[in-house]
Amino acid sequence: MTLQIPAFLKGEMILAMPGMTDPNFSRTVTCLFEHTGQGAVGGIVNRVHPFLSAKSIFEELKIDCGPTAETIPIYMGGPVHMGEIFILHGPPFEWQGCLKVTPGYGMSNTLDILKSIATGKGPEIFIIMLGCAGWGPGQLESEIRDNTWLTCPFSESIVFELPSASRWKAAMKSIGVDPALLSGTAGNA
Repeated sequence: MTLQIPAFLKGEMILAMPGMTDPNFSRTVTCLFEHTGQGAVGGIVNRVHPFLSAKSIFEELKIDCGPTAETIPIYMGGPVHMGEIFILHGPPFEWQGCLKVTPGYGMSNTLDILKSIATGKGPEIFIIMLGCAGWGPGQLESEIRDNTWLTCPFSESIVFELPSASRWKAAMKSIGVDPALLSGTAGNA
């Protein structure tokens, strides 16, 4: 039997299998912003940067911010474009260059949305990521076939409501998978 992979997974989440040895992706939940025949790009939504807050980013970019900026976490979005900011967010979607990911969520990475978030006038729900994850043509599909990733429908409650440390297990549970029962090796029947 051949594993059928949906043509494109834009707007879905991918979950690292327990045997993932790459430290960049071990036990990660990655939301896919784009997935085409040219490759895929997404952001890890369950790894908070241990040393950065939004306040430090705003100060670096010389953006005025309110006192709540210190409490806004910065996520480590992935090992690609690590000097760039990516924001997964709910409405509104009028930000410059906003990429609609799902009907209810977009991805933006421009100063206008950052300035609005800094002053409390941005989207109600958002995750700010430093860096992203990227795959070349056919690479993600190959990794899924090799049992490196599981696919999972996007879940607002998992991504925006649960503590980041709980998201991987919750996403696994949402698709009926107990990570403790998974083998660390791949195979085909």
